[in-house]
Amino acid sequence: MLTKRVIACLDVRGGRVVKGIQFVDIVDAGDPAELAHRHAAAGADEIVLLDITATHEGRGTLIDTVKRTAAQLFIPFTVGGGIRSAEDAAAVFDAGADKVSINSSAIARPELIGEIGGSFGAQAVIVAIDARRDASSVDPVGDAEVYVSGGRKPTGRKVVDWAREAEERGAGEILLTSMDADGTRAGFDDELTARVSGAVQIPVIASGGAGNAQHFADVFGRGKADAALAASIFHFGVTDSWALKRELRAAGVPVRL
Repeated sequence: MLTKRVIACLDVRGGRVVKGIQFVDIVDAGDPAELAHRHAAAGADEIVLLDITATHEGRGTLIDTVKRTAAQLFIPFTVGGGIRSAEDAAAVFDAGADKVSINSSAIARPELIGEIGGSFGAQAVIVAIDARRDASSVDPVGDAEVYVSGGRKPTGRKVVDWAREAEERGAGEILLTSMDADGTRAGFDDELTARVSGAVQIPVIASGGAGNAQHFADVFGRGKADAALAASIFHFGVTDSWALKRELRAAGVPVRL
């Protein structure tokens, strides 16, 4: 059985790691290079750095921040935010990233997925999906909508449909963030994650809502996620990856210790 991955996320704004609740109420969490090193040493399987205002501000990724952070790491490192072309992706890879995550740019120009994958391999391309349930629908999960520009703009695209298209265009993984659960520490959106996981053959990373080990166990079980990502519980000392993995292993979840 494949092991489940535990991923620590660094949401970066202005060169600092920040964390909010449902994409608002942002607070400072620290320096990205320092936090990345701490989380890696504490047992995270991977680190994801997302430059959360690059698209909204119409600029590229903070390459210097990526370089400083990559220099601290010995585990897989993904970078997202402001990547609009294969050339942008190349600059991020040159700065030390192992994978790139694309979101708004992939919606705007879906062929970008294949362009980056064609140059660097599908395993290096993650399509990030910021998802919000449609509370007015009879099927809020099935009609969940894709948002872009740091969760500011609805696209009219359904999450499951876009996940399928992203896979068809060459994405290696899906990073699915529940905007409804983000920062709440009340649990992942297992139902939405399961819906997406069942629609694609590539790995799905669950994001948004992590609060304790049971939430991870639930999203790996009911949610059928291949990996799960957390931020605030790691940044603010609620737990670390080693402690989390020990609890998951005791609960029968296959993880790498």
